[in-house]
Amino acid sequence: MEKEETYTPRPPLTTIQGFPFVKCFADNWAKVESFQARPDDLLICTYPKAGTTWMSEIVDFIVNNGDVEKTKRDVIQNRVPFLEFAIPITTSGIELLVNTPPPRVIKTHLPVKLLPKTLWKNNCKIIYVARNAKDVAVSFYYFTKIAVAHPEYKTWDEFLESYMAGKIAYGSWFDHVKGWWEKRKDHRILYLFYEDMKEDPKREIQKVMQFMEMELGEEILERIVQHTTFKEMSDNLMTNRKSTPPSWLDQKTYTFMRKGITGDWKNHFTVAQSERFDEEYERNMTGTSLHFIF
Repeated sequence: MEKEETYTPRPPLTTIQGFPFVKCFADNWAKVESFQARPDDLLICTYPKAGTTWMSEIVDFIVNNGDVEKTKRDVIQNRVPFLEFAIPITTSGIELLVNTPPPRVIKTHLPVKLLPKTLWKNNCKIIYVARNAKDVAVSFYYFTKIAVAHPEYKTWDEFLESYMAGKIAYGSWFDHVKGWWEKRKDHRILYLFYEDMKEDPKREIQKVMQFMEMELGEEILERIVQHTTFKEMSDNLMTNRKSTPPSWLDQKTYTFMRKGITGDWKNHFTVAQSERFDEEYERNMTGTSLHFIF
């Protein structure tokens, strides 16, 4: 739903408790921080561009027992509201969630330290999806080309420098994936990997079903796998974001659903950039049991 207010595109980032944030999201932070979770809320969390929409569609299918027509009831951003989302010209995530009947499925990109306390207090189930850092960098770069609430990065080099320094929205990829990896030790968190989902979606969707305590049978599982492929979702107006107003998602040059593959980083990183990134990766990931497939 579009509102009459206007906002200035491409504002500089601001900070929330030391984390870089999109300005209009930060302006709504008090409402996010005081969000009232319910025990049956299910949270889908990722660093940006790590398979959030994919997992959102999978979970919505499971909640609706694999009913294709029910998943077409509305666009994905309304079926799975984005917790911290707030742009003045449209309905915020918090506003959507207030009017969403239980059980609510919620999307967020928040680092573990910023998650509203009531989600911990109510012991809400959380699904975290992690994707390798280089593919995330490429996908996030192209996303900033169309998402005008983000600052403009004129070149890939400029974006990559900011990304490695953790000076983009949501901060350091390294801190994000490690923070949630550690948190899984003392909370109900299913930690999945994008690369595993691409390799064997049926196996990973089955894990999600088990985590949600919903055994829907082989036929429904196969249906969910079929309807949540990248091609199906790219062609589906309920998931491809083509109905999103260009005033905040300008898809003239690039589309929201761009490639959905693993290894695209090889088409963008120079040899020097890759070597430098590998050094940064080694420095940040030493000492963790968390491993990624590149």
